[in-house]
Formats: sequence, structure tokens, C-alpha cells
Amino acid sequence: MEEEIFGPVLTVYVYPDDRFEETLMLCDRTSPYALTGSIFARDRSALVKACQVLRYAAGNFYYNDKCSGAMVGLQPFGGARASGTNDKAGGSYNLMRWISPRTVKENYLPPADFPYPYMRNK
Repeated sequence: MEEEIFGPVLTVYVYPDDRFEETLMLCDRTSPYALTGSIFARDRSALVKACQVLRYAAGNFYYNDKCSGAMVGLQPFGGARASGTNDKAGGSYNLMRWISPRTVKENYLPPADFPYPYMRNK
């Protein structure tokens, strides 16, 4: 559970039912990598707990779906920690990495006065 494995590999870790949260923390703290992750569960509270504990353990996290299920062009994709810069390629977040945004505003009706309430005559 320490290596970032690319390929058709399934990692299985068997744990006692009463050690679910402890096992989630083991997953979170063991590896410096954080590309994708997924959890399969019928119990909604288990999904929510996994998402909370593993918040920073995957750039993309899936409920009841394979962890290679990113929809290209529709779903941002990118890793965190040592698995990338969390750019989320395919989304607008990635665009900001490559540009220097600049805004220009032009007012066609320039104000002639700048009245502030405290400047009014009493």
C-alpha cells in the first residue's frame, strides 16, 4: 500500500469490520501518492466516512465505481501529493496553471463626481 501502481492490479487488504476507520487512516497515511481511489459500499455512512478520512488521499475519488472511471473532457482529472500537482487536467482549473489572467475594464460613462455619504453637506 505504499507504491503507486499503474496497470490492471487490484490491491486487497482484509480487515476486521470493527477496524474500518483505522484501516481508512492506514490508507490515508501510508503512501505519499494520491492519484485516484474508490470505495464500494452499500452503507451510505461508510461512503461518507471514507470520503472524510480520505479527503487528501486521492485527486479523484469514486463511490461504487472503478478508480479509472474519469470521463475525459467531462470530468477534471489529476492527482494530489506525489501523484501530481492536482491540476485537474480537462477542467478549468488546469487552464489557470498555464495563463496569467488579466482583466481590462472600460467605462463609457465615466463618473463626473465621487460623492460619499460622509462628504455631503448637512
